[in-house]
Amino acid sequence: MIERFAPIEPYRSGMLDVGDGQLMYWEESGNPEGLPVLVLHGGPGSGTTPGGRRNWDPARYRIIQLDQRNCGRSTPSASDPTTDLALNTTHYLIADIESLRQFLRVDRWVLWGGSWGVTLALAYAQKHPERVVAMILISVTMTRRSDVHWLYHETGRYLPEQWQRFRDGVPEAEREGDLVAAYNRLLNESDDLGVRREAAQRWCDWEDAALSLEPGWKPSERFQDEDFRLQFARIVSHYFHHGAWLEEGQLLREIDRLRGIPAVLIHGQHDLGSPVDVPWLLAQSWPEAELHIVKEAGHSGSEKSGQLILQAAEKFSQLS
Repeated sequence: MIERFAPIEPYRSGMLDVGDGQLMYWEESGNPEGLPVLVLHGGPGSGTTPGGRRNWDPARYRIIQLDQRNCGRSTPSASDPTTDLALNTTHYLIADIESLRQFLRVDRWVLWGGSWGVTLALAYAQKHPERVVAMILISVTMTRRSDVHWLYHETGRYLPEQWQRFRDGVPEAEREGDLVAAYNRLLNESDDLGVRREAAQRWCDWEDAALSLEPGWKPSERFQDEDFRLQFARIVSHYFHHGAWLEEGQLLREIDRLRGIPAVLIHGQHDLGSPVDVPWLLAQSWPEAELHIVKEAGHSGSEKSGQLILQAAEKFSQLS
């Protein structure tokens, strides 16, 4: 069994000015002369974590992490209700990644994406395929409007009591309509901070519930922090209400842009929020993609999922 690498601290970090008053936090760890890997966190709006450094051999990899706009240590923070999210879209994030690549003088890098980070990695790679060495994609998402509807409407059929509480968090007149649109209004348009915080609580309760049937599930510790809840729920609802600013099916339709880029896709069979047909469809159209369905895992992964990540990182460390 391959062991995860020991915790390490960044050797360099900073705040990159990407324009319009947006400062993006970034950090590097591992070997400054190693193969660059960019770790793209999920959410959107979760922020990066120290654990993201531990899948990479620090002697071989130059590990680069960032906090996407308005979350984590990037500023202004969405936890401040006065922060306008109009300048936070998928296309801005792709431009931020390119700005960071140029700032750090990286020519090409491996991309790691988890959950929402998969959607962002795919969108970036399709825009800039010449900058991508390989991809490792975990808990695969494409953030199609149909996928968003599944997670916030249809998944409730498995968890009717929890979903009813989620649905009841919006005004009665909106409960038979688009719940994501309704929550986006509460979280990003209400003038009442109490309304926003209540909506953030209900949103995060549902996010937790959607994972609750997975083996070994525990409630998210980060959701105990009301500022994190507001940051997270504001950004997620903003992105999902707008279909991530991607045309429906765009990432699948434009998969040929990734021809020649090797990839490993790792997905839990019991991922309720992102059903297994999502990575399967990608793999069917992407010959270079190696798909692993982990039967005992859900969206949060498992020990087997972790082993597959480490194996892929070991394999790709030989590339340049």
